[in-house]
Amino acid sequence: MDMNLAGKTVIVTGGGSNIGRGISIAFAQEKANVVIADWDEVQGSKTAKEIIDNGGNAICVKTDVTNNDTVEAMVKEATEKFGQVDVLVNNVGWEVDQYFMEETRDKWEKIVNINFWGVINCTRAVLDQMVARKSGVIVNIGSDAGRMGEFREAVYAGCKGGVIALTKALAREVGKTGIRLNTVCPGMTVPDNMDTVGEKSLWAGPMGEAFMDPAMQAKAAKGYPLRKLGKAQDLANAVLFMASDRSGHVTGQTLSVSGGYTMM
Repeated sequence: MDMNLAGKTVIVTGGGSNIGRGISIAFAQEKANVVIADWDEVQGSKTAKEIIDNGGNAICVKTDVTNNDTVEAMVKEATEKFGQVDVLVNNVGWEVDQYFMEETRDKWEKIVNINFWGVINCTRAVLDQMVARKSGVIVNIGSDAGRMGEFREAVYAGCKGGVIALTKALAREVGKTGIRLNTVCPGMTVPDNMDTVGEKSLWAGPMGEAFMDPAMQAKAAKGYPLRKLGKAQDLANAVLFMASDRSGHVTGQTLSVSGGYTMM
């Protein structure tokens, strides 16, 4: 199926590891120009090189999505390199599960800055050129935690709920210019192996160590109707659809790609 993405330029925040890596590679396979905006420059460059070595077109731009100056510089570099930005995938996210009353304010602020302000910063940075052209697509990676609330993820769930609402509100605001915004919500999505995540990824910590154990994965999968956990390719397939002309009459929507964890 031709997704009509060839030659288009796509920014994927956090595009070096796990879900972001899968999304970056999937767009490259559709012959899009891929800009990996990642604060882990080593892992982002590794993924970009993998794409280039397989005949694709990609660059890595070191980016802190919580810093608006670096976000604007990244979008400027992407535009100068490839001419324009056609698609933005706000993928980057961060959380370490913990009870709300045990978390520190510093941790709350980090969660909000990465998961909500990061989306705001990157979205604002691309909208001027998209509005001027009257075309563009933004796909936000939410979370089922933001749809239903999640145990030990209170502030993270609040941020992802905010991303879903922000997506809908902006879809109403800019729809008249032909720009579409949608949200794709993963459930637990485990890396294929630790080579697909960088040292700065949350999967590089204790959570990654625990869930690389097949027994732990099997136990967690019992909470999903399909009895399996997600993989990066599962999310990439949905993001490609939302970014493509195949979903040209879809905007302001939230799609869960989570093995049936939520059914809303």
